Amino acid sequence: MILGKSFGGQSRLTFRSILRGWLCLCLIALIPAGTAQAQTVTTYSNTTTAAINGSTTCTAPLVRNFTVGTSYVVSDVDLGIIASHSWRGDIGLTLQSPAGTRVQLVTGDTTNGGSADNLNVRLNDSGTEVVNVTNSNHNTNNPPYANNFIPNAPLSAFSGENSLGTWRLEICDNFPGSDDGSFRRADLYLTSTPANYADLSLTKTFGATSANTGKYTLSVTNASASTLSATGVTVIDTLPSGVTLTSTSGVGTFSGGIWTLGTAIAPGQTLSIDLNVTITATSGTITNIAQIRSSSAVDIDSTPNNGVTTEDDYASVSFTAGGRLPGYVPPLTAVCSVANQISFSWASPTTWSPSGSFSHSYSVTGLGNLVFNVTQPPNGFANSTPAITTDNSGGGAAGTQALYFYMNNGNETHVSSTTFTLPTAVPGLQFKIFDIDYAANQFTDKVTITGTYNGATVLPTLSNNTANYVSGNSVIGDGASGATDPFGNVVVTFTSPVDSVTVIYGNHLPTTPTASGNQAMSIHDITFCRPSATVSVTKISSILSDPVNGTTNPKRIPDAVVQYCILVSNSGSATANSLVATDSLTGPFTYTPGSMRSGSNCGSAATVEDDDATGTDESDPYGASLAGSTITATAASLAPASSFALTFKVTLD
Repeated sequence: MILGKSFGGQSRLTFRSILRGWLCLCLIALIPAGTAQAQTVTTYSNTTTAAINGSTTCTAPLVRNFTVGTSYVVSDVDLGIIASHSWRGDIGLTLQSPAGTRVQLVTGDTTNGGSADNLNVRLNDSGTEVVNVTNSNHNTNNPPYANNFIPNAPLSAFSGENSLGTWRLEICDNFPGSDDGSFRRADLYLTSTPANYADLSLTKTFGATSANTGKYTLSVTNASASTLSATGVTVIDTLPSGVTLTSTSGVGTFSGGIWTLGTAIAPGQTLSIDLNVTITATSGTITNIAQIRSSSAVDIDSTPNNGVTTEDDYASVSFTAGGRLPGYVPPLTAVCSVANQISFSWASPTTWSPSGSFSHSYSVTGLGNLVFNVTQPPNGFANSTPAITTDNSGGGAAGTQALYFYMNNGNETHVSSTTFTLPTAVPGLQFKIFDIDYAANQFTDKVTITGTYNGATVLPTLSNNTANYVSGNSVIGDGASGATDPFGNVVVTFTSPVDSVTVIYGNHLPTTPTASGNQAMSIHDITFCRPSATVSVTKISSILSDPVNGTTNPKRIPDAVVQYCILVSNSGSATANSLVATDSLTGPFTYTPGSMRSGSNCGSAATVEDDDATGTDESDPYGASLAGSTITATAASLAPASSFALTFKVTLD
């Protein structure tokens, strides 16, 4: 808050506002120190044997239940099972929680051990290998289990659920009647979430900043659901051969391969450090591995410095030296914390219905309706696109969905455009575009991205991959990238407020042929910074006249007329609601009755406001009143990048 100088006495200005979405006003959280509680693992066993044969089909499976009579929040689940069965690749396993969540842990296809016999395995997300890669026979001895394997689908799907009730294990024979066996036992291991914990995760990215320099970004996040701030957090990152550290920036210190955060990391907070490096390698794959090394708090799903690659406190990133390097991707956490990010995923809408249509709206929790409008090229789109498909996965996991466009080009100048409009501006956003590449004598992909904020143009930061390069606010393909490869990816990052984004897709002239072939790209998931209002109040004064000089160069002397202005501004990206600003009239001056005026700024405040709190003038759209020695200005709402003002006059005593 900036207060202009008032003549004599004191002028007090107070302000309160209820913001749409969220607002934090001078909130100080005091978290008492306490002793971290270790996690408790409880085992529930079922040893009732039964046949696995022609009658235990996957539509009528053998069921074994685990009854849990204690209520607690589950942070981790493992399942152990022992069964005799020739050709164990026939066996399928599904676990269902009391909440109804179902996970197919073993798919039961022929690759799941193939013709090998028996099953003796503890299924664990932090296992040594995926369950369907081993072909040796298993024994049927009692636990400890002979194999520690990763299930076909993660058990983490149960994390955060309540333990109380019946957990259901379904065992089926995918090829009933051909091979038989028997169920021996199963053990369900449930880990309870401690009362006090910090759920830390580590991410690591790399991007080139020039032909022979790059930047690693390490980020530690404490999940918003955590109950503790973590102190004493360190991360080990021994830089690989082929890169040399030149400087660092960000939180904490980096020395001897150890990043010491040096400050507590609160729930919902992300802390980052940049490691700037010179690339000395001229060939080969350079892999950099990092892991959280220490923390004062118990972590519910990982253990510091244990080397387990599947835990979320472990991260690695690689690049290939000697060629073009992927561009540096600015972390969105530089704009907003992970706790204040909103994700829109094409895996959630699942449909763009009907395929080939050109306008759709999706409701995004915490944001509102996100509206997409598409302009087709002159020859239209092919393959019933736009559509949500898995045709371009950008190197992501199998089944990665994105909004897919297949242009039916007949001319190298043809373009399409896609604009997504937000219900309100956001402080920043980030998304990927897949498959911007080049095919000789066919096409040269070019994608151009612009944003807007209150009608003004906003340009993003674009990060290329190895099959394309950045030119201004465009990315141009000059290398090959398959539909399932990451080489044609583009990362689009807006680090300033934006309320709409337009993606124009076409060819780059003159490298594309005259009759360019059909070409395709996809827009992947979008992450938004949560909208927020940033409201400030300024009070300024100006001398209008005095009894000696009139209005020509007036002075602050007795009987001079002074005009004050209370200016309330919203520089944020969300609408602020129910605003109230007050000013106490104390000092050697006398208020001029009926002098209040309102408007969008101090210079244009011309709407007459009376001195009470009633009447039509209280909603035009601003209100003003005088009660005793307090002036009050109100506004029902204030849009982003806008302001409202209240002026009034006093006569100096």
